[in-house]
Amino acid sequence: MKNFLVSFVIVLVAFGAGVYLSPFATAFAAENKSYAQAEAPPEMQVVNNTETPTMPRGTTPEVGSVTEAEASAYTPAELHTIRLFEEASPSVCYITTKALRRSFWSYDVTEVPNGSGSGFVWDKDGHIITNYHVIEKATKAIVTLGNGESYEADLVGVAKEKDLAVLKINAPTRELNPIPVGSSEGIRVGQAVYAIGNPFGLDQTLTTGVVSALGREINSRAGVPIQGVIQCDAAINPGNSGGPLLDSKGELIGVNTAIYSPSGASAGIGFSIPVDVVSYVVPDLIRYGEIRRATVGAELHPLRRDRGLLIHSIRQGGPADRAGIIGATQDQRGNIRYGDILVGINGIPVKTTTEYFLEMEKFQPGETVTLNVIREDREVGIPVRLGSTVE
Repeated sequence: MKNFLVSFVIVLVAFGAGVYLSPFATAFAAENKSYAQAEAPPEMQVVNNTETPTMPRGTTPEVGSVTEAEASAYTPAELHTIRLFEEASPSVCYITTKALRRSFWSYDVTEVPNGSGSGFVWDKDGHIITNYHVIEKATKAIVTLGNGESYEADLVGVAKEKDLAVLKINAPTRELNPIPVGSSEGIRVGQAVYAIGNPFGLDQTLTTGVVSALGREINSRAGVPIQGVIQCDAAINPGNSGGPLLDSKGELIGVNTAIYSPSGASAGIGFSIPVDVVSYVVPDLIRYGEIRRATVGAELHPLRRDRGLLIHSIRQGGPADRAGIIGATQDQRGNIRYGDILVGINGIPVKTTTEYFLEMEKFQPGETVTLNVIREDREVGIPVRLGSTVE
C-alpha cells in the first residue's frame, strides 16, 4: 500500500511537470515555444494605432541623395520612383487637429486630439491644402512640414461641397516647397500614380499604383456629389486624406479623399478629387473664404415626386427679382400659393437641388441663362443674368 501511494505521488508530480513518460510532451512544449516566437501570419498582423507613433520627423533624404554609384544598384523604374518621392515629399504635410470637449462630471472644457490627416503646400504664402473632413469640427490644427517643423494653422476657407479646405501657416519662405500643379486633362486609365501621405500617423509614406477608372462620383459633406473623381489602386488608408496624388512627372493630379473598404483599411479602391477642381476652388477660398458661385438669387424648395423646385422666396434686387421671376406667396389663411416652379436650366431638366447645384457649377457670375419654369400650368423660358454668392 505504501509503495502504491509513493508511485501515485510520483505520477501526479510527473503530470504537473508535463513530462509523464511521453516523448511528445517535451516536443509539444518546444513547438508551442517556437510558434509563440514566430511572427503571426501576414493576414493576422494588426498595427495598434491607439497612440500616434513617435517616429522621428524630417528624416526624408535630401533631393539628389542617390549618388551615381548607388544608382547602379536600382532599376530605372526604381530610380525614377526614388527621385520623384525625394522631390515631392518636402511639399507634403502632416496635419493633426484638436477639439474642445466638456467633461461629463466636472463640466470643465479641455482640448483633446481630434484626428489627423495629410495636406500639401500650395504656395510660398504658406497656404496648405487638405480635405474639409480632416479639419471638420476642429478648434485647432497643427501642420508639420516635411522638415519636421510644426506650425499652428489658421483656417482660410472651406468648400464642403468639394471636401476641400485651405489653411495658412506663418513659416519662413525657405521652408515652403509648393507642389508642382498638373492638370486632370489627359489622364488615362492605366497610367502610373503615386500617393504620399500619413496613413495611421506614419508620416512621409509613399504608395504606388495605377489609375483604375475615371469619372467616378462620391458624396461630399454637403450632400452634393463630387463628379469626375479619379479612382486608383494605390494604397490609401485613414490618414492619407488631403494628401497629393501625383503623376509620373511628380505633378499634382488629385487630392486623396476617400476609400471604398469593408474593413476601413485599403482595399485597392481609392478616390481622389481631380486637380482641375482644386485649381478652380482654391483661389476662391483664399480670396473669399468660400467658392464664388453663380446664383439666381432665390430660395428653392424641392417638390415631391421630382416635379421641380418651388421658387419659395426671392432676394429683393437679385437676379431672379430683376428678371421677373415669381416667388411663392402666402394668403390670409396661411396657405402657400405657388409662383414659378423651376424645371430646367437652358433646356436641361432640373428636378432636385442636387441637379440644380451641379448644373449651376457650369456657369460663372455675370453669364446669362434661361430658366425653364412652370407658370400657370405652362412652361416658359425666362433669361436671367446670374449673380454671385460673394458680393
